[in-house]
Amino acid sequence: MFFGSKRKEKNNDRLPPNQRLTEGWPVLHHGNVPYYKSLEKWDLKIFGCVQQNKELTFNELMNYPQIQVRNDIHCVTGWSKFDNVWEGVSVKALIEDMSLLPEANYVILHAEEGWTTNLPIEDFLRETSLLAHSHSGERLTPEHGFPLRAVVPHLYFWKSAKWLRGIEFAASNTPGFWERNGYHMYGDPFKEERFSWD
Repeated sequence: MFFGSKRKEKNNDRLPPNQRLTEGWPVLHHGNVPYYKSLEKWDLKIFGCVQQNKELTFNELMNYPQIQVRNDIHCVTGWSKFDNVWEGVSVKALIEDMSLLPEANYVILHAEEGWTTNLPIEDFLRETSLLAHSHSGERLTPEHGFPLRAVVPHLYFWKSAKWLRGIEFAASNTPGFWERNGYHMYGDPFKEERFSWD
């Protein structure tokens, strides 16, 4: 299944304020880049405001229906990259067989080294959100989040956590790493919600 198409709007309609278009893909992160020799011990935990916690191996995750999504991404540092093609698991498909509790209003994404980011549940569950293992037909490199990263393209790209290890459904909006360090709690690039004072 493929969501999205190559859009033909003028760049001005697609490029958020004060962003510059790049053909490359800059590497930005905090902390170390994890390099996995094997994915045998890798798992993805889904927990919090759910009827039952779940742990998925990488192979189990790959057994879910795979989708392709084309989108634009926008980094809070000022670059944007158009027409990215991702492959992975639809967030909606992943949690279809899970029962979310009524108080599940937010999602906290947990990555390696204790890194987290937060977003409202309705943003995480959008049709365009996915858990990606590939970009442009190739597996993600370690620098870009191998083996799995979130992709939530309508928010600044720090919300699309690399090296994903956990998805926590939460009742309250808890700031993640960058949010605790001055970044915006939501991060809409078209409203320039870069910092907490924006």
